[in-house]
Amino acid sequence: MEEKQTIIALKHVTKSFEDGVTVVDDFNLDVKEGEFITILGPSGCGKTTTLRMIAGFELPSSGEILLNGQDISLLPPNKRPVNTVFQHYALFPHLDVYDNVAFGLRLKKVPVETVNRKGEKVIKMKRLPAKVIDEKVARALHVVDLDEMEDRDVSTLSGGQQQRVAIARAIVNEPKVLLLDEPLSALDHKMRKDMQVELKEMHKRLGITFFYVTHDQEEALTMSDRIIVMSRGVIQQIGTPEDIYNEPVNAFVADFIGESNIYNGTMMSGTTVRFIGGTWTCPKEEGFEVNEKVDIVIRPEDVLLGQEGKGVVDGVIVGKIFKGVHYEFTINVGKNEVLCRDTHDHEVGAKVSISVEPNNIQLMHKKLTINEFTDAVIDKANNVIIGEDAYECDVTQLLTGSHLDEDGYLISKDGKKYDLNGCPVIAEIALDKVEISDDLSSGNTQGEIIAAVWIGDHYQYIIRTEDEEDFIVNSPYSWMVHDTVALSVAKEDIVLRLKKGIEDYEID
Repeated sequence: MEEKQTIIALKHVTKSFEDGVTVVDDFNLDVKEGEFITILGPSGCGKTTTLRMIAGFELPSSGEILLNGQDISLLPPNKRPVNTVFQHYALFPHLDVYDNVAFGLRLKKVPVETVNRKGEKVIKMKRLPAKVIDEKVARALHVVDLDEMEDRDVSTLSGGQQQRVAIARAIVNEPKVLLLDEPLSALDHKMRKDMQVELKEMHKRLGITFFYVTHDQEEALTMSDRIIVMSRGVIQQIGTPEDIYNEPVNAFVADFIGESNIYNGTMMSGTTVRFIGGTWTCPKEEGFEVNEKVDIVIRPEDVLLGQEGKGVVDGVIVGKIFKGVHYEFTINVGKNEVLCRDTHDHEVGAKVSISVEPNNIQLMHKKLTINEFTDAVIDKANNVIIGEDAYECDVTQLLTGSHLDEDGYLISKDGKKYDLNGCPVIAEIALDKVEISDDLSSGNTQGEIIAAVWIGDHYQYIIRTEDEEDFIVNSPYSWMVHDTVALSVAKEDIVLRLKKGIEDYEID
C-alpha cells in the first residue's frame, strides 16, 4: 500500500501572548493526507489556539506551519486551502440553507483562460457561474444528508441540522483540510453520539484531512485515527485511540482518557512492583531501576475480583453502581480506593480479593516529584520571593555553619558578612509540604485549582497563583477544579540552593 504524504507539518510551533503567557509550547506534528486527527485536552490547554494558528486566525510566535511542504505561517486565512467549522456554527440567520452554503462560492474567483482583443490568450479571474454553484451546493448538501432542504430557513433547523449546514458550507469550497473546533458541544447527548458516527462516515466519503478539537474523551476515541493529548500547552502523548487508552505515558493522560486507578509504587525487581500493600507481577520494562518510585495505572475493567485470600491483596466493597452491562464497585484496600468493573454482582460490605494480569499494569516514571522554582530571589527581610509572594525561609542553609546577626546579615563561620538582598536562588518545596485552605485570609498567597488527579490514596492538584506560578500539591482532601484556595508553606519546608557564588553578596 502506498504511504500517504504529509499534508500538514507543525515544526516547533510556539504561541505566547503579550502578557508573557505561553499557551502552546514547542508543538511538533506531521499529519498525513486523509487522516482524522484530534487534539484532546482540558479547557485552556492550547488546543483551540493550535487550530486557530493552522487556520490563520492566530500567528505563531515562533516555528513553522507547513502545508504540502510550503510555509503558510504568515498567510492570511483567506489564502489558506483550509476551512473551519466553529463551535457555534456562525450561520447567517437571514439566509436560507442554500444561500448559507453558497455564500463563499459567490465570492470566490477562479482563473479562466480567455482571448483578448488582440487575439492573445490571457488568464482572468472570474466568479463561478450560477450552474457550477448549484452543482457544488447540491453535492455538499448531499454529503451532509440535507438534500431538498435548500429553501429552509436556518432558524427552523434543529441543532444537528444547523451543524450539518456549517459543515456543508466548509466542504463546498473543497478544502484540503477541514478544521473543526468542538462542533458538537452545543448538541444534546444523544445527538452528539449520532453526529460522531455521521462525522466519521462523512470523513470516509470526502477523503480529506479532518483536524478536530475537543475536550470530550469519548468523541476523540470514537472518531480519530490519531489523538494528540495536550496539557498546559505541551503535547503529552500522540497515538492511536488504542495506544492512548491502553498505554498512557503518564498519569495525566491515564486520568484524562477514561477512568483509571493511579497509585504510587516502588519497583522491587525488573518484573515486580509494590503498591497498595501488595507485591505485583508486572511486565518487564526497560529503564526502571530497583527501588525507583513509579506511577501505576490500572483500568477499572482490568481489576479482577475473587474470593478473599485468593488474589494479591484483599479489600472491602464500599460502593456499588449498576451500569447496565456491568457493575461498578469501589473497594477499600487499606487507605486506598480501587475502582473495578465486573459483570457479576457483589454486595456492599463483602470482602474480596483483587488481582490484575501483569500486562494490564502500566508503569510510568514519576515526573512531578518536587516543586522547583528556578527564578526565586531573597529579599531584604531574608524571605524568598516566589513569583511576587514572600515566604519565610531559612537562608542559613545557603552557607554551611552560618548564622544571622541582629541586623539580618548572614555571617559565615569564619566571620564574613553577606547581604543577601537580591540574591537569586532555586527554591524547592515537596509536593506534600504545601498546605491548602478555603480560608483565603490565611497562607502566603492564593491560587486557582486548574487540574486535579486522584492517585490512589490522595489527590494531586495543580494550583496557579495570580502571578502565574504553578504549585503541585498532594492532599488527601477533595477540592474542585476552579476552586480558589490559600497556599501556605512552613519555613522549614523550603529548601534553597544558590544559583551562583555567594561571594558577590559579601560586604565589608
